[in-house]
Amino acid sequence: MSNALNLETTTRIIAAGQEAAAGIGVAMSITIVDTAGTLVAFQRMDGAWLGSVDISQRKARTSALFPMPSAVLGEMSQPGGPIYGVEATNGGLVSFGGGLPLAAADGTVIGAVGVSGGLVDQDVAVAEAVAKAV
Repeated sequence: MSNALNLETTTRIIAAGQEAAAGIGVAMSITIVDTAGTLVAFQRMDGAWLGSVDISQRKARTSALFPMPSAVLGEMSQPGGPIYGVEATNGGLVSFGGGLPLAAADGTVIGAVGVSGGLVDQDVAVAEAVAKAV
């Protein structure tokens, strides 16, 4: 596989996320972005909250622009933390779980996923299923 997030790859990995979401009984919005945070693919499952659309996209963008889980950025941006207030930059970031970098087999970051629609631990579990499917 190339390091690009092409249509075939994104369709397959979003399907893995949808399967994981269906397995826990939660409708999710799943966003895939490239390393610049630009939208590559998006899917909102039937019944997913409308608010989860924007949140999933911001989670993905957060993990693309700062290649780390969005939850880690959240830990660092708590009051008194080294990057307190960072979520107000870059057009709005998300500082809780559900965003993960996506890496090729060689470890090269090729983009990110953002998942929203459930509790944070459910969003993280579905994002991990997507990342594993890469």
